[in-house]
Amino acid sequence: MSLGRFGADDSARPFADINVTPLVDVMLVLVVIFIITAPLMVSSVRLDLPRSEAALPGAPPRAVEVVIAPQGQVFIGTEAVARNDLEGRLRRIAVTHPDTEVQLRADRDVPYGRVVEVIGAAQLAGLGRIAFVAQPDGARQAVEKPVSR
Repeated sequence: MSLGRFGADDSARPFADINVTPLVDVMLVLVVIFIITAPLMVSSVRLDLPRSEAALPGAPPRAVEVVIAPQGQVFIGTEAVARNDLEGRLRRIAVTHPDTEVQLRADRDVPYGRVVEVIGAAQLAGLGRIAFVAQPDGARQAVEKPVSR
């Protein structure tokens, strides 16, 4: 004797399989989220740097100011430099401090070719960081540099 309903067959049993379609949908959404956010998390790398008493916190990079006057004369700082001596002077700076930035101040009337010559001399000397210094629009007065001859 069996217990159960009359006329029950095998098709009336409850459905016991798990529907995986919603699970797959949720997993795909999570994969897309991780793909999008993973590059953002990699950009910030936490480092435990060694400590030293000689390390300067936030030391600014060294810079040398190169000025090109309207007549094409070149000055390093306030000292006039001959055309053929410019690369040698910049090379001496690059040997002692290779990360030095060249801050180039050229008059607006200086021919472009002269500016390119100075940039080329700096690059040949080993100084690859070159910054072009400009005056803000609000300041209209001319900036004068002391000249030593």
